[in-house]
Order: sequence, then C-alpha cells, then structure tokens
Amino acid sequence: MTAAIQRRLELPEPHNATQTELHPELNRAHVRFIGLGKTYNGQQGPVAALHGIDLAIQRGEVFGIIGRSGAGKSSLIRTINRLEQPSSGRVLIDQVDISEFDEDRLVALRRRIGMIFQHFNLMSAKTVWQNVELPLKVAGVPKEKREQKVRDLLELVGLQGKHKSYPAQLSGGQKQRVGIARALVHDPEILLCDEATSALDPETTQSILGLLREINQRLGLTIVLITHEMAVIRDICDRVVVLEHGQIVEQGPVWEVFGNPQHEVSKTLLAPLQHALPEELQSRLRAQPPSSDAAVVLRLQFTGSASDEPDLAALFSALGGRVRLLQGGVERIQGHALGQLLLAVTGSSLSAEELRQRAGHWAQQVEVLGYVV
Repeated sequence: MTAAIQRRLELPEPHNATQTELHPELNRAHVRFIGLGKTYNGQQGPVAALHGIDLAIQRGEVFGIIGRSGAGKSSLIRTINRLEQPSSGRVLIDQVDISEFDEDRLVALRRRIGMIFQHFNLMSAKTVWQNVELPLKVAGVPKEKREQKVRDLLELVGLQGKHKSYPAQLSGGQKQRVGIARALVHDPEILLCDEATSALDPETTQSILGLLREINQRLGLTIVLITHEMAVIRDICDRVVVLEHGQIVEQGPVWEVFGNPQHEVSKTLLAPLQHALPEELQSRLRAQPPSSDAAVVLRLQFTGSASDEPDLAALFSALGGRVRLLQGGVERIQGHALGQLLLAVTGSSLSAEELRQRAGHWAQQVEVLGYVV
C-alpha cells in the first residue's frame, strides 16, 4: 500500500473544512457517513435507496435509525460492515474510510462489528452452545478459550441453563438472546441491531432492550439500532435519525425529537404513542361557548425544554375556577419532562385567550380546542 493511500484511509479529508471547524465532534465520531448514496438496479431502472446521508455516530452511544418501510434503514446500517457497498460517498470507522478495504481487512472489520437480526438466524441443528461457539471455531480460536468465552456470554445474556437446548425449544426472546451472545463473540466495538425486537411481544421486547442497554453500559459498545417502532427508540436510544425516501428528514436527541417533532414523518411515527382526542369529546366540541357554564378545553404540550416537571397545583390555581383533567400524562425521557394534558376549565373569570396565556407559563405549547358543556 502506498503512503498516499495509507494517509487517505487513516486521515480522510473533511467533507468541508467549515463543517469540521464548527463541529469538531465529527472528527471524533465512531461511525461517520459523508454524502452517502446507494442505488439499486430495479426492473424499471435505477432505484435510489439512500441519498446524501451525512451523519456522525459517537462512540458508546445507542443510536436509533427509524423510518417507514422502504425508507432506507437496512441499506444504511449494512454499509457500516460493508454488507452493502455504497454507490457514492464514504463510510468512516474511527476516521478510516472502509471503501477501499480488501477481503482480509473486511474480515477483520466485521469481527469488530457484531450484528443481530430480526429473525435470529440461528442454526436449528445446533445447540445454544454450538450456535454461539461456531464463529469462534471458524476463526480458529483454541478450544479452551472458546469454552470460556461461550460460558461468559451465556451468563451475560441469562442463558447459562439453556446451553444444551436447540432453537426449537426456545422462546422468541431466548432465541434473540442467543443471537446477541453470538454477535458478541469477537468482542466487537460496534453492535448493529436490524429490527431486533420486531418479532417479539411487548414484554419480551422490554427485556431485550434492557439487556442491550446493560451491554452498552457494561461493555461500552456503540449500538446502532434500526426499527419502525418509536417506543423502542424512546426506551433505549440516546439520539435518533428519521429517514424518509432514503434521506434524513430529522435528527437529534431522543427527548427533543419526541417532544417537538418537526417533520410530518416524525409526527406520524409518534402518533401511536400519543393520546388522540377521544371521539366522544370531539363530537361535543364547539367553536363558540354553547352556554354560560360551558368549559374551555385546553391542550397543553410539554416538549421537554423546561428543566422541571410542571407544577400542576400552581397551574390549576392560576387558571381559576374548576379545572378537570380529561386525559394525558407527562413522562421523563433523558431527564426531560414530555407529554400533554387535556384540561377542561369552568367557572373561571378569564377568557379563553387569557387562559391560554396563563397556561403558557407552564407548558411550551397551549391550544384552545373549543368549548363543551
């Protein structure tokens, strides 16, 4: 390898100088995409799966990639271990451009990058122990070291008592734990999760997410996770990027994207986690007060930008009259209070607009929905 090529691989030119000067964290990124594009040859011509992806994933974080089916999530994550070859742009691992790697360097790279799959990809004719041990045997690891590694990993994922079982004898969650143990056999620095919980029930999903978070904290792994479920992003990720038609439409800390989504795709994906206005209440709402005792209905949105949870006693006192909570709730994500409350206020001396302004001292967004008797 010439000195010029060596320098190009180990000290890549910045995408543009101003960008790296303004954002020095780009040069510390564990995984970085620069102008990444991926095009497939379809029956009716080229199909662009990814276009102009610029993204930096920091060492040790749990990074979520979300989008609807066909958004390009799998194509993007598979460029990290070169299961997909980009059509344009660059992928850097620890500032090294992996596009020029030969077969030997790719093998070494893939041992640094573990991957777990939606449908487990276990060998049905092999036991749990044998499934986890196989990559070590292929790599030529001595038997004694293999046995110690498999023993330690099965204990880590909570399957030490299932080492003689076959995949058909395991639950979905147990199969995924085997997949996680197998992905960790080479002590990877990066763990890729391709819809790892999509085939699991909610309770099992929570246990697998808890295991992944424990692995992230104990082993210091960088985890890159793709999913179409916003609840998974909320429960485990530090930051998230939203893809649509192969492009980034939104990205940021999870609390920020959840608390105040800017793009319609993000809002659509978040809709199942939010409380829609009940149909019964919607049918009773009026634009003008139907009677003197009508209640003003307010929707208060907490986007997480305030440092403390809302003081409901102070809020209700400031609104005056009788305040009823119709529905809603507030949760904490990454130390930020997010959620919404639907309130009905009756008997207050304040107008609807004055109520909205008062409520704005506690909530980041307040809307007057109308009036109900």
